[in-house]
Amino acid sequence: MVVVVISVFALDAPRSVGQEAGKGPAFRLSSPVFEHNGRIPQKYACDGANVNLPLRMENVPKGTQSLALILDDIDAPRGTYVHWILWNIDPGVKEMKENSVPEGTVQGTNDFKKQNYGGPCPPTRPHRYLVKVYALDTRLNLESTSGKTDLEKAMKGHILAEAQIMGTYQKQKSASKK
Repeated sequence: MVVVVISVFALDAPRSVGQEAGKGPAFRLSSPVFEHNGRIPQKYACDGANVNLPLRMENVPKGTQSLALILDDIDAPRGTYVHWILWNIDPGVKEMKENSVPEGTVQGTNDFKKQNYGGPCPPTRPHRYLVKVYALDTRLNLESTSGKTDLEKAMKGHILAEAQIMGTYQKQKSASKK
């Protein structure tokens, strides 16, 4: 498995955290089922079992009080389409297993108007799916009816670090469905 690390730091985040200062290893997000820019397996899509992707977080920054996660289809016909949002993930969580959410985690409302995972489901051509995880210096007080905009507003000024992984998906022909 190849792991690609892309770390982005918020401009309004404190600069005393080790990773911003270059003192610690990079915050990383990976998946055991696909490589960065690789194909997401059908099992995790709308035409498969539609169970959430397994993910691994490494090198969570010191001072992190919670993690938040956003899964977007960045090639949706009308702009970005939100497939999954989570917050108040315990910073001690190193792995999110498929078809499960860590205890105490809140799932927000995605663009399917549901509070759960909605797998890749592009209408025609392949789409890119961006999974971002944020290390926050606080826990968030949001209702599960909150969406991505609410989450991003609540995270503002609290992001210590961000890591991401991108995968692609195209629906399978019905004859090849497993």
